[in-house]
Amino acid sequence: MKDYWNKNWQHIFATNNLANFNAIWDLETEWFEEPNKRRGGWSGVVKVDLDIAEGKTCVFIKRQENHITKTLFHPVRGMPTFEREFNNILRMQKRNLPIMELVYFSKRVINGNLQSILITKALTDYIPLESERFLSSGDLVKNTAHKDKLLTSVADTLRLIHQHHYQHNCLYLKHLFVKPDGDNWDIKIIDLEKLKWRFFKQDAVFRDLYTLHRHAQGWSVKDHVKLFKAYVQESKLSDKSKKLWRDIESKVLSKQDK
Repeated sequence: MKDYWNKNWQHIFATNNLANFNAIWDLETEWFEEPNKRRGGWSGVVKVDLDIAEGKTCVFIKRQENHITKTLFHPVRGMPTFEREFNNILRMQKRNLPIMELVYFSKRVINGNLQSILITKALTDYIPLESERFLSSGDLVKNTAHKDKLLTSVADTLRLIHQHHYQHNCLYLKHLFVKPDGDNWDIKIIDLEKLKWRFFKQDAVFRDLYTLHRHAQGWSVKDHVKLFKAYVQESKLSDKSKKLWRDIESKVLSKQDK
């Protein structure tokens, strides 16, 4: 396939001797995430600093070989998991949704092995929401009002995604990256490989809110309730919202009992 390049980045890679697939694939550096060996192949990530006129900029380079997923349109041979993520990023990018910046994607077959590369700009100055720095004992949240703004920003981001009928489908705190911006917060969503478009928006809403609720370790009940109220934009929950909350709580409890 023809390489996808973000036009703002191609020259930067060229000046860093990474102008093509071969050069990027052969780059030798320490793994940021050790290769994941499954699906009949492997997939790994490196973090690379690139020289630019202003100093340095950082990207994540994800490389994989024979790391395949089966889809409705590729039920037999499958497709690289990075290609599915690349397509999802393009869909989100087209709608100006808050995600990481796409830099490069391509794939090739060498000696019968399907190789692919996906590159995104590192979210410098952003911190995953799973960090203990966001807890009451941490250093990032100034006071209750600041914490409330954080929860509202997260809720607003999720609601925006769901308005387009997108379901993240694996929404853990580590997939929400946050940057303090004065008294406000900027949110980005990462890891879009499993993203789905749902015909019924409510399916996306339930799945993502349930997953986040279940895996938000260290959060108080008050935090969960504030996030939920900010999401449904109700200070006093309607009957419909109460039912959604009860359904989420019921499923979380059912998983804890297993």
